[in-house]
Amino acid sequence: MDVVFNYGVFDFRKPHFIWNFLLGKTDYMVAAIPYEYFLVEYRERGSSVTSQHLNLTAEESTRLWNALVENAKPQNCEYRYNFLLNNCTSKVRDMIENAIDGEVKYKEAEKMTYRDCLHVYTEGHPWAEVGDDMLLGASVDTVLSDRMSAFLPERLMAFYDQAVVYDKEGNSRPLLQGETTVLLPKRVVPREPEFPLTPWQAILCFAGISLLVFACEIAFKRMIWGFDILVMMSQGLCGALACFMFLFSEHPSVDSNWQVLLFNPIPLLCMPWVVWRAIKRKYCVYHFANLAFLLLFLAFSPWIPQRFALLTIPLACTLLLRPLSYLIFYKRMPGRQGAARNERHTSERAHQKKKKKK
Repeated sequence: MDVVFNYGVFDFRKPHFIWNFLLGKTDYMVAAIPYEYFLVEYRERGSSVTSQHLNLTAEESTRLWNALVENAKPQNCEYRYNFLLNNCTSKVRDMIENAIDGEVKYKEAEKMTYRDCLHVYTEGHPWAEVGDDMLLGASVDTVLSDRMSAFLPERLMAFYDQAVVYDKEGNSRPLLQGETTVLLPKRVVPREPEFPLTPWQAILCFAGISLLVFACEIAFKRMIWGFDILVMMSQGLCGALACFMFLFSEHPSVDSNWQVLLFNPIPLLCMPWVVWRAIKRKYCVYHFANLAFLLLFLAFSPWIPQRFALLTIPLACTLLLRPLSYLIFYKRMPGRQGAARNERHTSERAHQKKKKKK
């Protein structure tokens, strides 16, 4: 029988699929598919198919086949998907390792982190890379063993070419026999148009607009509070997503994300209060706290054990302009100057009274 056991099957018809995927509660399944149907599907979507022949004994082959058949039964086929630790590639690796009498040793390769491995797939898609890096935390920056880094199909395929099996007696044999054969070459699929600006271009535009607003506020001595609405709403919405994943998702590595210090819902919650105080031309303690926090974040960011998203540090530097502009405005407020004059005059009058008494 020529059957493909595909561990990457999931059911979109299940209720709340997208919601459960965000929460990390997505169940995938293994499905036994006739080879010719599998090949047609991969050809239509432009994916490649490569054949590698496992160098197994008859007993190991039987054990693997029986395990796959048992796993594909309706009562056993579902598993809790985890895109780093328990996905459609790692399941294949584990099934093969469990069927072998001995231990599979992989040839040492360039040491990579989970983040490095994922960046291979987001190359040419800068916004997807920034999105991943904003949600994934410090634990994806741990250097992986060769076995753990083989959670991606092309990487596992490359490792299998050099893998060796050591049995209990210390004898060795290559994991593969014969040559690796490309059965279906990869087809170039037209790339869908993405956002016209790259992340760097977007942050430069935002920095330029922020500087222009800052200059206008200083020159005309008026705060453009409409810009605060745009900035705080954008920062707060991004922060709401990051904090939601940090607090509630079961996905690996989102709960070690230090970027929630910058991307959190606090600006969104404080926005009405900040804008109301700006309209009334009154002091707002939020700006003092925001300035102190941003300076502390930038000062300690080199010691935070996480590789931040491309935009995190430039964005934090740009956000400094908002509290700085408000602090300069407060210093030049007529009410502040008048209060200072009244305090000075009161002090002078008190001093003169003392002189008269003497």
